[in-house]
Amino acid sequence: MFDSKIIEVDGVFVGAAIITGIATSLRFYAAHDSVRSLHNAILPDLAALREHVTRTFRRRGQHDRATPG
Repeated sequence: MFDSKIIEVDGVFVGAAIITGIATSLRFYAAHDSVRSLHNAILPDLAALREHVTRTFRRRGQHDRATPG
């Protein structure tokens, strides 16, 4: 079984970091549309993954608020 860590940004569950078969990397499982483009992205550590997901979530969230409808 793989180990995983929940990824939340500003109190919103956006996905999970899953430890891959290679112990030195994490795969991102996207659960929120704003970070769907990062689904299955592999990053070297949890801090890098959280930072990348957070930037994408916030950038996408600003875009969504600026777009009517």
